[in-house]
Amino acid sequence: MTVQFNPSISGLQGAGGVGNSFRPNEATQPTGDFSQAIQKSLASVNQEQQEANASIADLLAGKEQDVNSVVASMAKADMSFKMLVGVRNKLVEAYKETMRMQL
Repeated sequence: MTVQFNPSISGLQGAGGVGNSFRPNEATQPTGDFSQAIQKSLASVNQEQQEANASIADLLAGKEQDVNSVVASMAKADMSFKMLVGVRNKLVEAYKETMRMQL
């Protein structure tokens, strides 16, 4: 008797049996490496910070009158920076844990 909790994953049954090895297809393979993903994320956060700084400068110079858009861009830049710092902290924590491992 087979009990299926989620019918959408029924195609995965038997993948972990004896003699079976999991071979992901081409579509599930990552397209880039980790360093490229980090560089792309850093560039994105930097771009958002620059846009927020530019909107503040425009508001102070009198070019822009909408304070709400400036606050929204600052909030977006702040959230992306906090996410970046959180990812960095997790990476440092993982590195320290790896260094504590006994060989």
